[in-house]
Amino acid sequence: MSAKIAIVGGGPSGCYTAQALLKRAPDLEVDVIDALPVPYGLVRYGVAADHQGTKGVARQFARLFTRQKAQFFGNLRVGEDVSLDELRAAYDAVVLATGLSADRPLGMPGEDLPGVIGAGALTRALYEHPDATDLPHLGATPVVIGTGNVAIDVLRLLAKTPAELHGSDLGAGPSDWLAAQGIERITVIGRSPAAAARFSPVMVKELGELSRAEIQVRHPAPEAEDALNLAAAASSGPLPIEFRFETRPLALEATESGLRLTVETPEGEDRIDASSVISAIGFTCDGRLDRAGLLAEAEAGAASRLYAAGWFRGGPTGAIPQCREEGQALAARILEEISPDPARPGRGLFAGRAGVVDFDHWQQIDAQELAAAPEDRCRRKFARREDLLRPALSQDE
Repeated sequence: MSAKIAIVGGGPSGCYTAQALLKRAPDLEVDVIDALPVPYGLVRYGVAADHQGTKGVARQFARLFTRQKAQFFGNLRVGEDVSLDELRAAYDAVVLATGLSADRPLGMPGEDLPGVIGAGALTRALYEHPDATDLPHLGATPVVIGTGNVAIDVLRLLAKTPAELHGSDLGAGPSDWLAAQGIERITVIGRSPAAAARFSPVMVKELGELSRAEIQVRHPAPEAEDALNLAAAASSGPLPIEFRFETRPLALEATESGLRLTVETPEGEDRIDASSVISAIGFTCDGRLDRAGLLAEAEAGAASRLYAAGWFRGGPTGAIPQCREEGQALAARILEEISPDPARPGRGLFAGRAGVVDFDHWQQIDAQELAAAPEDRCRRKFARREDLLRPALSQDE
């Protein structure tokens, strides 16, 4: 089959979908398009810097471009550098796999106060995303709202010693920032009972093994073998990390020393003083694309030639292995419905377009980052977009 398929988004959902398509139909022309100059999306900028085992899936994705002959078109933002209409005219099918990058609002008074930080914005800065904002000052007593895996990632990095970050790809700037925060206590707020919390037991176990952490649990799960109870029993460090379950945030207000969070608990209303508040309650669309309208089109049937994958389709739930299963199912559907038109130009749409980078460009970046790694890190990331583009710019000169 000689059909042409564009996948917008080079993260796990996009790569797994491309991989499944080419495994079923090796003659397809599959192009992965990303707004960033580098591939892998969430793997590079969402998976925690100290979880290099999870990031290892990038080696599998690399084979998509080196062996399965997919092509990568980076530094190309749909809606700015190329329109979605142009893509739909050029390709037999377009898959939207852009993810959800904006932090979901807290939805309560005071959520816009200084010192209230989205976990997505914070982790993008920690993991040196080229479009990230500056790292904020957290102060001695931050509060984290949310008990999912992103919240646990933030907790773990805030609690780790410099030695416990060895082998990660956390950059020098973020490493210095962590060391300078002077955190004395972390409070974690969860609406649900402890037994219904959405974090991974494996990640909680890892949190309990940190040398600085002393995990405390208010309203714990009744089972003694619950992962958080076991972690609390095993931890005895100098940094208290208190989990408060069945606690619903109501409002935030500014104080002379920082912020005050009013919450509703089984015992009644309570107030928690905080130097900062990190909101880790999920993600939503950043508004660059009309997600609701596009999803309606994608569900309308084969005539739209538009498909959606991953978080863009189903919301911010599911881990990387789930992306593989969904990608296989989506690939099967696309191949059943697609109607190739030889007149469509496909990747010819980008011929001669300035600033677009390919997978060879990424391989240069990857080699340079690995070669520049300090002794205690696995790589040194280029954090600025201009540095991520420099090899390509040098070739153009």
